[in-house]
Amino acid sequence: MALAAACIGPYPLGPGEALRLVLERVAGTLPADDPAATVLFNVRLPRIGAALMVGGALAAAGATYQGLFRNPLVSPDILGVSAGASCGAVLGIFLSLSVVAIQGLAFVGGILTVALVYLVASGVRGREPVLVLVLAGVVMGALAGAVVSLLKILADPYDQLPAITFWLLGSLSGIKTVDVVSSLPAVVIGLVPLVLLRWRMNVLSLGDDEARSLGVDAARLRLVFVAAATLMTAAVVAISGVVGWVGLVMPHVARMLVGPNYDRMLPVAILLGGGYLLAVDTLARTLAATEVPIGILTAFVGAPFFLWLLARGRKGWA
Repeated sequence: MALAAACIGPYPLGPGEALRLVLERVAGTLPADDPAATVLFNVRLPRIGAALMVGGALAAAGATYQGLFRNPLVSPDILGVSAGASCGAVLGIFLSLSVVAIQGLAFVGGILTVALVYLVASGVRGREPVLVLVLAGVVMGALAGAVVSLLKILADPYDQLPAITFWLLGSLSGIKTVDVVSSLPAVVIGLVPLVLLRWRMNVLSLGDDEARSLGVDAARLRLVFVAAATLMTAAVVAISGVVGWVGLVMPHVARMLVGPNYDRMLPVAILLGGGYLLAVDTLARTLAATEVPIGILTAFVGAPFFLWLLARGRKGWA
């Protein structure tokens, strides 16, 4: 899929030509003014890397949250990370900051929102901790959404408002290599504990009482999983905007293919999420003369597919 995405576009490239350009780039013999090389290395390869990273991170976060909260309808933005990132990015656009500053505000906004959710949930005693965490996430997400709506009303309708709307719909059109490189460390840092502790997710998905009876500190482990999934989601949403349905649908597909065992389901979900978003992004930039935001396409493709999964999938969650 990555090879096909590198070749498809308004400036078509053959597989052999793409391979030749890569080999010449490695050997240092690539001409500086080659237009095909400019298209491949400055436009398509950064988008391919971003699509794989964003899709894989969202799918991994979605699989984590679904197992953590024992709910098949949970997505990576359940605790308000996407809403918080949107609030930070919209604030950056409203203040006419640079692209780097906008991405930084989006990342910080996502992290701070989830931190506030955990702070609120920790102050509520005597109730189911998972339920309180989800409800606090819904409340904080609604507050962040209200701030975004207020900033859209106050924004310049000819300059800032179109940029805000386009960012909220999600797109990889402006991705550069530096964006991928800057987000990759946070994604890796978040993914490492999920991979190392993936067998404990099976225990945690049984419930807090069962986890404690098996010697697992449920509260501490939940904090680690939430922090890791939030870090990944905030990092990728900061560069891509809000991309829905990937973190909701792809874990279901992985669960249907290999079962609910998190040890096997996590890597399959990552591969499926990266491949799915890569296909959607390739479709977004080739479907029409004007690029379609990927958030729209993921909804158009993901919603009917999810309904089909609901009608067909009778096992795989329990």
